Amino acid sequence: MSNAHAPAPTSRREQILKEAARLFAERGFHGVGVDEIGAAVGISGPGLYRHFAGKDAMLAELLVGISERLLAGGRMRVSEGGESPKAVLDALIEGHIDFALDDRPLITLHDRELDRLREADRKRVRQLQRQYVELWVEVVRRVHPEASEAQARAAVHAVFGLLNSTPHLGRPGALPGRTEMAELLHRLALGAFGAVAAESEPVAAR
Repeated sequence: MSNAHAPAPTSRREQILKEAARLFAERGFHGVGVDEIGAAVGISGPGLYRHFAGKDAMLAELLVGISERLLAGGRMRVSEGGESPKAVLDALIEGHIDFALDDRPLITLHDRELDRLREADRKRVRQLQRQYVELWVEVVRRVHPEASEAQARAAVHAVFGLLNSTPHLGRPGALPGRTEMAELLHRLALGAFGAVAAESEPVAAR
């Protein structure tokens, strides 16, 4: 998969994780052997054990890691967004779109394999995800103060569902170019949040 907008891997460990995510997403966790992952990065299967204890450790690092990166990125965008809530919301949407377009295998992996994590790792992922959602809820309510907390939270989950649908949209060649796709997703996300605000308005005020 072309990933020109994502940072190039800077270590063998990151290369292994990238290829493991791709292979797990394509063939399922149990459909991929250590030797195949090693071959994808040019080392022997046993050589992977110098970097990871096994496939379970790779899966945990992938799913916990992406949750940590999304939350850290979201917090950074909020802190750097200045005093304009709309600018902060735009930045959050842009950041999540980058993830949705550039890390599609991780979305597939999360949907299919989260339950395979150890309980402690699964709880960590869920905790990070809740914090990420609440970060968005706070910003959405600053942009649309007329929306209730429950409405804002439902809208955030709906927008995540929309943005995270990228693995199901077909082959890249059948879709608009990346820039056009990113702009479309951004408009759709803003439209969803705007619909919550419109629904919150009293009928007489419409």
